Order: sequence, then structure tokens, then C-alpha cells
Amino acid sequence: MEICTRAYDHPDSAKLIAELQQVFVVRYGEQDATPVDPAQFAAPLGHFVVGYLDGVPVACGGWRAHDVADGSIRVGDAEIKRMYTADSLRGKGLARVVLAGLETAARVAGRRRMVLETGLRQPEAIGLYESSGYRRIDNFGVYRHHPESLCYAKDL
Repeated sequence: MEICTRAYDHPDSAKLIAELQQVFVVRYGEQDATPVDPAQFAAPLGHFVVGYLDGVPVACGGWRAHDVADGSIRVGDAEIKRMYTADSLRGKGLARVVLAGLETAARVAGRRRMVLETGLRQPEAIGLYESSGYRRIDNFGVYRHHPESLCYAKDL
């Protein structure tokens, strides 16, 4: 898979994010309404990538910086958002490649820890994060009181 840095609102990013939102509709009955500004994923305070197989966008993910402490969020954290792999390619390690690249980019940008939210109805994501060294933390932000949310962190 070729990994390319893309804007959050690049057409290939938007295509994959729309597919991800449909996964949320199927699993949760609605799209993820987390407030997201595409500018948050631009360097130096963010990063977004798209993975391609034979020129076709098949995976994506990004991070955005947090520089204000808020509950379990610490100054210097980077929050992973919009991790997704096309359904037909799940289980082939593509998400793990995207995740490792995001961690490296965040570390190079001076971020100290990765944080993320996933949901109880996303066992594939839970398995990926836990097997990659992420550990549960208190829910944060808009997920603070959401009963189906699980938040994780990993020191970089």
C-alpha cells in the first residue's frame, strides 16, 4: 500500500470518510457527529493520510493536536480520527500500517501521546488498538458521557 499525505477534505479522503460514516450508520444508527474542522488535520498541528492500492484509495486516518488539558486529554496529545479501511480489505494489516505511520508523524511533530475514541460496536478497531499498545483511559470530550464509547491512549 502506498501512503500519501492528503488534506482532510481531499476528494479521496472525503470518499473514504463517507464510507466510514456509512459504517457508523449501520452499526450505530447514525453518523459520527464529532465536531471536525478539516484545518485541524493540516501540519504542523495535524496530519491526514490516504492509503492506495493500485491507485485506488482504500484506507485513511489522521490526527489532530490537543494543546489544552481537558479531563483525560493532556497538553501535547494527538487525537486519532477517521481511521478506516475498505470493508473488502479488512484483516490484511492495512490499518496497522496507517496507524504506525500516524504515530511516527505525531512523534516527529513533537506530540507525546496518541489518544482516540472508538465504540463498543467496532471490535476490529478495539482489537487493533489494544494489540498496538493502547490502553483504556477515561472518556473525553463529546464522548465523556457516551455509554458506547471507549477511549484509549498510548505514549509515544
